[in-house]
Amino acid sequence: MQSPIPKFIGAAVKRREDPQLLTGRAKYVADVELPGALWMYLVRSPQPHAQIQGVDRTGAQRVPRVVDVLVAAEINPSVAEPLPVLVGSPVGEFESVYKTARFPLQENRVRFVGDPVAVVVAEDPYAAADGAEAVHVDYEPLEVVSGVSEAAKRPAIHDECSDNRAFVWRVEGGDVDRAFREAAVTVELEAAIQRLIPNAMEPRAVAAAYDSGSDHVTLWTTTQIPHQVRDDLAAILNIPAQQLRVIAPEVGGGFGAKSNVYPEEVLAVLLARKLKRPVRWNGTRSEDYVATSHGRDQRNKIRLAADAEGRVTAADLTVEADVGAYLTRVTPAVTPFTGVMMTGVYDIPAARARAIGYFTNRAPIEPYRGAGRPEACYMIERAMDLLARKSGLDPAEIRRRNFIPSDRFPYRTALGLEYDSGDYGRALDRALQASDYSGFRQSQTRGKSKLLRGIGLSSYVEICGFGPWESGTVSVAADGSVTVLSGTTPNGQGHQTSWAQITAETLQLPMDRITVKLGDTGVVPRGIGTFGSRSAPVGGTAVLESSVEVRRQAKAVAAHLLEADIEDLVLEEGRFHVIGAPHRFLGWDDVARAAHSEQMPPQLRGGLTAEKRYKPRGDTYPFGVHVCVVEVDPETGSVKILRYLTVDDCGRVINPLLVEGQVQGGIAQGLGQALWEEAVYDDFANLLTGTLMDYGLPRADSLPLFETARTETPTPLNALGVKGIGEAATIGSTPAVVNAVMDALRSFGIEHLDTPLTAPKIWRALKSKRS
Repeated sequence: MQSPIPKFIGAAVKRREDPQLLTGRAKYVADVELPGALWMYLVRSPQPHAQIQGVDRTGAQRVPRVVDVLVAAEINPSVAEPLPVLVGSPVGEFESVYKTARFPLQENRVRFVGDPVAVVVAEDPYAAADGAEAVHVDYEPLEVVSGVSEAAKRPAIHDECSDNRAFVWRVEGGDVDRAFREAAVTVELEAAIQRLIPNAMEPRAVAAAYDSGSDHVTLWTTTQIPHQVRDDLAAILNIPAQQLRVIAPEVGGGFGAKSNVYPEEVLAVLLARKLKRPVRWNGTRSEDYVATSHGRDQRNKIRLAADAEGRVTAADLTVEADVGAYLTRVTPAVTPFTGVMMTGVYDIPAARARAIGYFTNRAPIEPYRGAGRPEACYMIERAMDLLARKSGLDPAEIRRRNFIPSDRFPYRTALGLEYDSGDYGRALDRALQASDYSGFRQSQTRGKSKLLRGIGLSSYVEICGFGPWESGTVSVAADGSVTVLSGTTPNGQGHQTSWAQITAETLQLPMDRITVKLGDTGVVPRGIGTFGSRSAPVGGTAVLESSVEVRRQAKAVAAHLLEADIEDLVLEEGRFHVIGAPHRFLGWDDVARAAHSEQMPPQLRGGLTAEKRYKPRGDTYPFGVHVCVVEVDPETGSVKILRYLTVDDCGRVINPLLVEGQVQGGIAQGLGQALWEEAVYDDFANLLTGTLMDYGLPRADSLPLFETARTETPTPLNALGVKGIGEAATIGSTPAVVNAVMDALRSFGIEHLDTPLTAPKIWRALKSKRS
């Protein structure tokens, strides 16, 4: 008797990707073999702001094995369009946007350290680097804007944008001013959210190969969006998209920084076509630090109005964002997410947000894990703690009083977003119980240790599952094997595993019969990509819908073979049979073979395949609660995390192991922001933290054992009931840590310190209070 087909959705299936990764057999861009490839090296500006008076290439051209040295005047005329800039926001409106026209190389002016000026092409990477060093660029330094505070006072970075305002955006709902006039309690918080540098395991890299016979280019690149890169490069270089194949092989981490279109991708394709040879570039870690987009970097002010019982009646947020030297692909979309998500998990009837993006002489800002939502959560969660203190309420109680009730979903926020589903009180109850919150509060008041202990809460909600659509194709071959194609592009999320789980359960087939292919526009012709925690709710649902359609097609074939009506046929434990007659059945091998047979009627002939473009009915809103317990040494200011616990809700869980991995990685990044990480520029806009020796990444021995739990509140917006989890823990973790540290310091009257909460910063604050 055939054994039952196991349930796959919800099962803790080990990642299919890992054996290749762990044994070194996986291929990254740097592993792609391209015999005879030339190497590209970019000459980057050491000046943050300067006029280019001239470029002397003669020294570089004499370097052995250097093939060519090119400047903007030779590159940019081959470019039909500047690098893309997309403007959009889920709600609210842009009052103004200044779109920077950025080309692969700068001809007249550089605007940040790392801005590319020339490109050297050589027979090997060492000759290319030597050639780049021999290029002499005559710079005339200009006055710099080293941060937001100087942006309005200094000369324009872009001449046409005299006030350095890259954009102005606003949104409002309800009567905010009236709520503040009538408030019993108000609180205000000004907070700087520091600039961060994404640190993917794999620095960016590109490789391009040109086929002169077909006039076709294949580009391998470290990207989260191969289909978007293909389409954007086709437009930029004015070539048909079908003549460009983009492949994202293994991508060692993305975090949003690899959802951009970069000059190196344009240059590699252009030079491969020009020189009729493969061209490649592998970025170094320090090059990644200056030439890949950064994240965060906001200076914000939030005000809350509340009644006498501590219920918030209005929230008002002002955001000043440092966007760097240029608007890149989706820079304008990041900051509005801070505004639209500023009310968080709370039932706030009136809200207003205004955001201004300023140009500075720093590296451009792009999405970084969470993209605007971590900043929103940080501001509202810090403000809620201040409101609790001023109202004489416990932080847990102030949150409970203001949660959106579970029976109010779908819930429309004051700013116009529609939350799909949620049960915030249940998540809080579970977190408080698991962390013994009340027990800690009692012991905290009785403690006699000189070390300061504190506990912090953070309740988060995020918006994810973005459209406009995603593709999924499922095909069953004549031998019964299944191929799944998806427009998503994983960079550590485990799509090979989760998409196979969805298909295996829908078709009731073992996972070892399913092959998943992604990240190659030559194999998967249509797709959007992986960002904004959209993969499972959009890409996974596309795979599910295609699997359901293939199952329907297979039932039609089986019904014909069994001489039964399709409505009377069922698929159980991998077998097709008539209801009530399980002894008369067909297996997948029988049905697949028949579907590819010429003996079948025309309407059933030609195989079993379906491609669906799933268009989401709305965004999804995962949520959760983080609890952090810390110990602060008042003599040194050092922070030790004693305990860290989360309760996350991403709707229905496809694979708990993958969810666990995403949560743990997200917490680590959030803790890094809270305690250690910061991209520091000096007053002359030079990056001071340009290497791993200077930039404070969290290490394994800095992190506690993470305790994780889940609730499941499925979304009604897709058939899987899934939301998203990739960014959730990064959003919730930073305010939980900061709230815990501020709780520990409250006896000294310290209400707020900006992140990162380094030991010297805390020590100075304590010393100031003591004196």
